[in-house]
Amino acid sequence: MTELRRRAELFAGAESEGRFGGPTTGDERRMLADMLAAQRTTLEMKCSGLGPELALRAVEPSTLSLLGLVRHLADVERRWFRQVLAGEDAPALYSSPADPDGDFDGASAAPGAAEAAWQAWRDEVAFAERFVTGAPHLDVEGYDEWRGTVSLRWVLVHMIEEYARHNGHADLLRERIDGATGV
Repeated sequence: MTELRRRAELFAGAESEGRFGGPTTGDERRMLADMLAAQRTTLEMKCSGLGPELALRAVEPSTLSLLGLVRHLADVERRWFRQVLAGEDAPALYSSPADPDGDFDGASAAPGAAEAAWQAWRDEVAFAERFVTGAPHLDVEGYDEWRGTVSLRWVLVHMIEEYARHNGHADLLRERIDGATGV
């Protein structure tokens, strides 16, 4: 007889160990950076072991897919850390005014598409991590047309929320693909 499992149990395995092991008291920057890192790792875990299936859509008419989430989050990382906080002229990688949902709509199972999206995402995460580490404090500010003046602190909290919300989508998408569950 198979032992019943709770759907929301943590994924087992080395990649999950310590994922949420960051500090729960003390230095605010480290706490926020570690929580964001845990959310990023969760996205990677939700997508691990998949190939072309990453591009499978949720349900019509939605264009939501795991690959679309990777592309979207690459653009989100780029926007908040490169454009807003670092002030770089770095246009979005996948969406544009002419194609605002290009991050999702353009996600396809074409050869190399997933690898390219993961590389773009990793590049943006690496930039963000360097920026957070190098910032003199959490009150570093940037200007965003949507929110106005924002601090690094606000961006970190927003990014944790952004990943947490999309990791919920990833839970459902992954379960639909192969039945894998866990957080």
